[in-house]
Order: sequence, then structure tokens, then C-alpha cells
Amino acid sequence: MKKFDKERLLLAVAGPALALVAAILLTSVVLIASGKSPIEPYTLMLEQAGFSDVQVLIINQASMYYIAALAVALGFRMNLFNIGVDGQYRLGAMMTAVVGAHVALPSALQVPLLILVGALTGAMWAGIAGLLKVTRGVSEVVSTIMLNSIATSLIGYLTLTDNFGVLVGDNVTTGVMKDSGWVPGINLGSDVGEIYGLVFLAVAMGIGYWAVLNRTRFGFDLRATGESESAAAASGVNAKRMVLTAMLISGAVAGISGLPLLLGDAHTYSLSFPAGLGFTAIGIALLGRNNPGGIALAALLWAFLDKASPALDYATPEPYEKEIATIMQGLIVFAVVISYEVVRTWGLRRQQKRVGEELAAAAANTKKEVAV
Repeated sequence: MKKFDKERLLLAVAGPALALVAAILLTSVVLIASGKSPIEPYTLMLEQAGFSDVQVLIINQASMYYIAALAVALGFRMNLFNIGVDGQYRLGAMMTAVVGAHVALPSALQVPLLILVGALTGAMWAGIAGLLKVTRGVSEVVSTIMLNSIATSLIGYLTLTDNFGVLVGDNVTTGVMKDSGWVPGINLGSDVGEIYGLVFLAVAMGIGYWAVLNRTRFGFDLRATGESESAAAASGVNAKRMVLTAMLISGAVAGISGLPLLLGDAHTYSLSFPAGLGFTAIGIALLGRNNPGGIALAALLWAFLDKASPALDYATPEPYEKEIATIMQGLIVFAVVISYEVVRTWGLRRQQKRVGEELAAAAANTKKEVAV
């Protein structure tokens, strides 16, 4: 491997590694300050990773995190901050559940239809922010935050019993989806659980994300526009169209992110459907540096912290608060921003030093040639 490639690999790994180490150290400081062991909680959570049922939970949760983080990363690659992934995800899942409860087609048609509904709903909701940006110059940060709030209200309205809501005990649902829309998974036994069938869709989307960005003209135009709109426009790229397209695709991916759970287990949208997935995805995309492989590792880490932390409640002789995992997740997000800036500055200085050395060597060679 060339020296330049080794440096690039080092820079790519250094940021996430520093963020993770810093988060562990800071969490340990919090534990010590509260008079508790800074090691035992990590040991307890790592022990959970050895249980098959916890592994299934981690994989299932990571699949949702992964798809949502891809939606965030698509925006980041375009220099767009799509904070509205959470609203797009929830609205996409809710509309998919409504269609799945009222439309009955053969499974070969029903499942693609439901995936399409989720994608189109997310794209439509993100497209509003995209249109506002390209036509009125409204920051996507502001518009997507507002759209998250509107999505919450819209979901509340559509799930009223006068509309699509079905009251089940104290919970309001959209009704159970038709069986043809259920996606079977890999059943590992009653004691272990079932891996969602749409986990494989998450894998395919990760491969597609890499291929489109790195092997297509569209991906090149998207990355170029994200680096510099003026430079991209000079090379013939319609920057406004790329902004709108990126927001539409990001929203479509976000709209699909809740489907592994919806089609694989819940089969209805209700008040208990997970919220906050889109905000978690921001931290995962940052930790994974918008790289599909890095995002996969970050999604697994986040899912591990989520699913292993309940074991802290059963520690003896004194239980630990499972919020320790939440503190660690927050510290990772905090540390990742700082560590990336440190690594970026360090890499820039190394590059400047290397260029200076090359220029000095070239000047020395020129002097020798002139002397001869």
C-alpha cells in the first residue's frame, strides 16, 4: 500500500476511533463522579453481546438505524443537513401502515407497493424543504425542523378514530396490515427470535449507495455540487436541480427506514412506534463519516448500546442506570465533531508539510542542475 493511501486510511479511521475512546473516557468520569465502577457497566453490556437473542435484537435495530443514517448521509454528501429524517420516517411508516391495512394484493405486489408508498411519502415530505430551498432560499435546517413538527401533528390527525385510527385498548393504531404485506424473516427459534426480512434490503441499499456515489455520473455531480455549487455549475451541473433531487432521494430513503419493523414485526403503526430514529441517525452518519461501511459499524454500535443497556438494571449488588448508554451515545456525537476537526487539522498540516518538503526538494534539484 502506498504511503498516501495509508495516510488516507489513517485519517478515515482516526476520527471515529478518537470519538469512541473520548466517549468511553468521559462516561467513565461520570461513573467515577457518581461513586460507581467505571469498568463493570461495559463488562455487563459486552456480556450481553454473547447471547443469541440480544444479537438478533441488535441486528434488527441496526437495520433501521442504517437505512435512516443513509438518508442523512445522502444529504451530508450534498452539503445539506436533512434534520427532517425523523418526520419523514414516521410519516412514511404511518402511510405505509394505512395502505397496508386497506389494500390487499398478492404478496409479490403488496410488499413492493408498501415499500413504494413509504419511499414516496418520505420523498414528498422532504421535497417540500427542497422546493423551499431552491425557490425561496429557505435553509433546509429550518424547514425540516418545522416539517418534523407538522408531521407529528399530521400523524396525530390521521390516526384519529374518525379518520384511519383504530382504538385498541388505550392505544390508537392504524389497524393490522393485510397478511400479504408481512415480510417473513429468518426464524432462529422461539428463544432467540426472528431477524427481519428487510435486513437484506438495508444491505442492498448500502451497496446501492456506494455504487451510485462512486460509480455513476449522478453521484459525481452530487458530490461535486456538495463541494462547491459554483464549480459544479461551471462544469454544466444544474445545482438547484441537484439540491432538489438529493432532498427527494434522502426523503425516500428515510421513508423506508421504519419498514423493517413495520413489515417484519409490528404490522401496524401506533403510539408505541419508535420515535427519534431520525435524530439518532444523524449521530450514526457522523460517526460513520458518510461511508456505507462506517455507517454499518456505527449502526451496530448504537444498536448494541440500546439493546445491551437494559442488563444494567439487573446488576448486583447495586444496579446501574441504563441511561449510561444514552450518555455515552450523546458523548459520542459530541466527541465526533471535535475529533474530526482535530484530525482534519492534523491531516491538513501533514499535507502542507509534505508539499513543502517536495517543493524544497525540487528547488534543491534545480540548484544542482544550474550549478552543473
